Amino acid sequence: MPGLKGPSDYLQEPPRHPSLKINAKQPFNAEPPRSALIASYVTPVDFFYKRNHGPIPVVDDIERYFVLIRGLIDNPRELFMRDIKMLPKYNVTATLQCAGNRRTAMSKVKTVKGVGWDVSAIGNGVWGGAKLADVLELVGISKLTSTTKSGGKHVEFVSIDKCKEENGGPYKASIPLSRATNPDADVVIAYEMNGEPLNRDHGYPLRVVVPGFIGARSVKWLDCINIIAEESQGFFMQKDYKMFPPSVNWDNIDWSTSRPQMDFPVQSAICSLEDVTAIKPGKVKVSGYAASGGGRGIDRVDVSVDGGKTWVEASRYQKPGAKYISDDMNSDKWAWVLFDVTVDAPQSTEIVVKAVDSAANIQPENVQEIWNLRGILNTSWHRVQVRVGHSNM
Repeated sequence: MPGLKGPSDYLQEPPRHPSLKINAKQPFNAEPPRSALIASYVTPVDFFYKRNHGPIPVVDDIERYFVLIRGLIDNPRELFMRDIKMLPKYNVTATLQCAGNRRTAMSKVKTVKGVGWDVSAIGNGVWGGAKLADVLELVGISKLTSTTKSGGKHVEFVSIDKCKEENGGPYKASIPLSRATNPDADVVIAYEMNGEPLNRDHGYPLRVVVPGFIGARSVKWLDCINIIAEESQGFFMQKDYKMFPPSVNWDNIDWSTSRPQMDFPVQSAICSLEDVTAIKPGKVKVSGYAASGGGRGIDRVDVSVDGGKTWVEASRYQKPGAKYISDDMNSDKWAWVLFDVTVDAPQSTEIVVKAVDSAANIQPENVQEIWNLRGILNTSWHRVQVRVGHSNM
């Protein structure tokens, strides 16, 4: 890749906020304190979770950097940054969530394999760049195309990133061509995050953002785009990020029996309280986030102070001062909502949250029902314990 520094330069890690919880050093994976997530609707770059599968690339010669578009098309093309920036720029507010978010709670049921994420492998960003539908038009693929003349049905994104799971090859993932060419799907080739150029942790100089899909499909450090007949055969499409029933283990797994995960299910988590928090008797504010995949909004967030016996509805919001209505054209359909409610907690108890999306999907009550060997998509009710009678820790 032109403009790419040597592997030794990967060892120079970017500066990062000291409050991040580091879940793995090599490759670097970290999440912010859960309280940082509810401080603002748009997650600051410093507090956006860092998910990596290999050393973080360094691209230092931006003039020589380009993305190659090739495959089942008539006219392959090298696209330089100037070519991307000549296309109309869009800002898409979208929540990205690692499929392994809340894995630690799943691992308490039975051991799973993967990075031990708490509830903060999620963030809401404003992604600035060109729509993928516009980029693909440059190589002759019209909008709303599901199959090219040569039989291309999928768009594969290949990263500069090299990872051990690919035997030292690049990270890659794909999405259906029909989604890639749909302007309303808002898939972007992003060069900005929250109004600033992408930094190294988040994919500088270019990354893909696929709103509504698990974060694994939003490939960072973009190297090339392949138009292919079948979905990507990369490790992270075929042997990872798939959902299996609790009965499947590492001895009987057949990866071919499950499709690669795309949309993420409805999710919510309490961020104003830790897993165990000591409080004084009386009122307690319960705040957090709720999100769903596929552009589905959040119709309701319910909070219980008695472990799920009775419920109260929390208020939901995105932008301060603007009423949030699920699926309203003025709401950010790809973004989370924040919620809060003040409840009485006269005695020690379990506080629980669950959300309902615009398709009436609801979170499962127990993690045992959705346990899987990779520990992905833990969307069970989020529970925290409060201990009443002590000063707040």
